[in-house]
Amino acid sequence: MVRSKASLVVATVALACAVAPVANAAPQPVASDVAPVRMLGQQMIPFDMDFRGTTVGGLSGIDFQPSTGEYVLISDDRSERDPARFYTARFGVDDSGVGPVMFTDTRALRTPDCSRYAPKSLDPEEIRVDPWTGDYFWTQEGERTDAVLADPSVRITHPDGTFAAELPIPENERIRPTTGPRQNLALEGATFAAGGALFVTAMEGPLLQDGPVATAKTGATSRLTVQARFGRLLAQYAYPMEPVFAESSPEPGQGMNGIASILAADPLDPTKFLVLERSYVLGVGNKIRIYEADTSGATNVLDAPLGTAQPVAKRLLVDLADLGLDPIDNIEGMTWGPRLPSGERTLILVSDNNFSDKQVTQIVALAVR
Repeated sequence: MVRSKASLVVATVALACAVAPVANAAPQPVASDVAPVRMLGQQMIPFDMDFRGTTVGGLSGIDFQPSTGEYVLISDDRSERDPARFYTARFGVDDSGVGPVMFTDTRALRTPDCSRYAPKSLDPEEIRVDPWTGDYFWTQEGERTDAVLADPSVRITHPDGTFAAELPIPENERIRPTTGPRQNLALEGATFAAGGALFVTAMEGPLLQDGPVATAKTGATSRLTVQARFGRLLAQYAYPMEPVFAESSPEPGQGMNGIASILAADPLDPTKFLVLERSYVLGVGNKIRIYEADTSGATNVLDAPLGTAQPVAKRLLVDLADLGLDPIDNIEGMTWGPRLPSGERTLILVSDNNFSDKQVTQIVALAVR
């Protein structure tokens, strides 16, 4: 059964790569390269809000469940304030904006032996609802310190929080003394693709062996990994990240840029994704840009050096600074929401307030044509 589905995936990918786009009848202006996006509105979640004995905050991932009309959100609390957990919530989205956020449940994430995760034993980031089973696939970044080298991972959890399984990761994403992910720059983004047959993950920043992190002068290269939903690793692609958008002052070098979330641009397409690049500069603030990425022409560098590999193609979809969003905080998660009567898709974003009263937890809704 696994082999036949993997074969279907390979055939789907090959077909997607082989079919060339149809040219438009008339030339289009350069501005049409940026897809039309408009702001619908936002809703703030109160700081340190209590829900069923837990502190709502650190929301680093969000996904929509069309079958229930609910959203699932994961907290990046490393079991330091409350047990590592996820929430479910409801809120309306339409042309008038975002309605009040009503949390409906929270569950602790469980280890294989059904215990709660110990403090600092994990670092949750992205969460996705499996369109086939309703289970939750979620990523965590692992740990790189002088005392601990713990690999990042992709884990599967039932809706009640109990552990179901863990997917393999590429060898080059394992944390080793001189190779692998940097601390806090590991498995950050994840999405289902090809109707749920594929699971795609993104490193937040470059592996140690792939070069330095982004600066105000130069970008950096991250990796997207494609695997069958059952775990088989299929491909890995170089993703070119933008330079940090500004230089910090008075001390330079206090800025970063990385992939915070990825999302299949179309649920059935195995090669096209939205990539959220989140940049922060000390003393300046945040810049959030969402790109459309296409892996169909990229070189497969699974567990191989980047070398002269052809990277993923990308183009800007939207810079939130162009939409008048205020504030622009530490946005880390995104999901497609319900369609509007106009036929536009809603793109829902969530920010991670790092449990800081200097930041906010915001739910932002965009309309994408």
